[in-house]
Amino acid sequence: MRALPRRPLRAAVTTALAGTLLATAGALPATADRGHVPTFTLSVLFTNDMESALLGVAGDGTDEGPIVDGGANPYGSPSRVATLMDTLRKDATTGRPKPGQSPWRGEITLSGGDNFLAGPEFSASLEPGAPFYDAVAVDRIGYDASAIGNHEFDFGPEVFADFITEFDGSLDFVSANLDVSGEPKLEAHAEDGTIIRSTVLRSIGGRIGLIGLTTPELPALSSPRNVTVDGELAGITNGLARDFARRGIDKVILVSHLQDIDNELALVPQLEGVDAVVGAGGGEILAGPQDRLIPGDVAERGFPLYAEDRTGRQVPVVTTTGDYKYIGRLVLNFDRHGNVIGVDEKQTGPVRVSGVGPDAVHGDPEVRAEVEKPVAEHLETLAETVVASSEVPLNGVRNDVRSRETNLGNLVADSLRWAGRQRAAEYGVTPPQVGIQNGGGIRNDSTLPAGDITALNTYEIAPFSNFVAVVPDVPRETFRQLLERGVAASPGASGAFMQVSGVSFTYDVSRTAQVVDEGTSTIVTPGDRVRDVVLEDGTVIVRDGQVVDGPPVSVATNDFSARGGDGYPFGGLPFTPVGTTYQQALQDYLTDELGGSVTAAQYPVGGNGRIVAR
Repeated sequence: MRALPRRPLRAAVTTALAGTLLATAGALPATADRGHVPTFTLSVLFTNDMESALLGVAGDGTDEGPIVDGGANPYGSPSRVATLMDTLRKDATTGRPKPGQSPWRGEITLSGGDNFLAGPEFSASLEPGAPFYDAVAVDRIGYDASAIGNHEFDFGPEVFADFITEFDGSLDFVSANLDVSGEPKLEAHAEDGTIIRSTVLRSIGGRIGLIGLTTPELPALSSPRNVTVDGELAGITNGLARDFARRGIDKVILVSHLQDIDNELALVPQLEGVDAVVGAGGGEILAGPQDRLIPGDVAERGFPLYAEDRTGRQVPVVTTTGDYKYIGRLVLNFDRHGNVIGVDEKQTGPVRVSGVGPDAVHGDPEVRAEVEKPVAEHLETLAETVVASSEVPLNGVRNDVRSRETNLGNLVADSLRWAGRQRAAEYGVTPPQVGIQNGGGIRNDSTLPAGDITALNTYEIAPFSNFVAVVPDVPRETFRQLLERGVAASPGASGAFMQVSGVSFTYDVSRTAQVVDEGTSTIVTPGDRVRDVVLEDGTVIVRDGQVVDGPPVSVATNDFSARGGDGYPFGGLPFTPVGTTYQQALQDYLTDELGGSVTAAQYPVGGNGRIVAR
């Protein structure tokens, strides 16, 4: 999810969706079928993609009344999730069973992964002596297990390993298709049993097999370094499900972080022995007409969805959107043979996390004091720290930076090239002539008004842990195809659209668009849209659509793009990270190179003609 748009996996998930999916909640009966009586009821409680949203969210501004628990934002927050999760756990297992449920009731609590995300909230955890605030929150909520998402690797394997260490063995991280043996700190956690392929959870006498999966696109999405990913998702899952069956474990849940719920739905027809799937990474809102949503949120499809496995069973598939906004709840009724014979539709669905309205909950005071208060104070410091002043508004609107040149895009691209040149000698690389920033990595989705730019603004613009990287020897034809990648979706918006520095180019949208295999970032169809390319010093790279012979080009970008993120076809060229994130590069460029002043002459509204469509 970093700067990548959602898309179907191109690894092992190849089954066509047509004819296999049911998008209503009626594919299984609400209680029991075929005369069977449920002998065990399991409530699967989950969140996913919390992504360091530690201070809650605002909704769309619709006022439902006063905020009852003192939080600055009326929805979400880990303190409210902690309170609500405790309530839902008690409701699932105590008191008189709901109609249609078994007297024997259990619950499991899962995280779908992406437990943290680079940005201003997470930066509080990087202060000297600070704990991992996300880990404190996750620990207090009390998950039984967590899938491993792509954002866990954004700061590299060591930071993820340190994050796991914070739990002191109290939380299992589950992924059956990751091999962490190439990273010593993560391998140590595999050896001590905190990174595992699968596990058995026990609840009120019931044994539940849990299998985890991570997206095969991990290398293009994040920075796993020597962690490898096996794309044979169905084979791995089925093998583990058969092992559970041999051990007499007849209830199996898959928790998977595949980036789009349609990927989970496409996987199910290849599976056997999995009773339900909790998906993550896509951020979809699934809900029924009876479910209360946060103002501004709209259900995309029902909750749950269903897909038919290869034995003909209907398997419920669920997810929820992130940022601590909802707790997903899937209530399954099993017969004595471990078969799912019904979904309790009245108890199944997303439960919104609110501090306002009739369902308001008071946030857990411990989480408020130990997580939200220090993080809020850190953000206040960032918001008060002015790093520069701009004479002009700076356009970072999502669809603009993903479709055309903007002055903020130019500013970010210039900061990459500047940082690369500043650090070139230290890291022994050719000073970059060009800077390239993928539009999807510019995330503030707003126009900054003329005036002060704060440290917090730089995090909002550049929130990811992408490091500036120099690709020193890019052949001219490869460089041309990089630019082709940027305009392949034009005139539509795409995260792959690139903002550039040190170069200007023209392109013709009526000509052939480049096509890449997004799983491998290799070119399937070369593009023919880029017509003229000229470096800042006047060197012509492309003239009238033809590459001019000459030496390679040195390019500064971010390591996400350098390793093929957003399908950038660098072709495996070697690159060198130069020890600074792109947020740090932006802030240092503003303060050190520009002297704290962004002028209209340098960064006019609309840009200065670096990218021209004709």
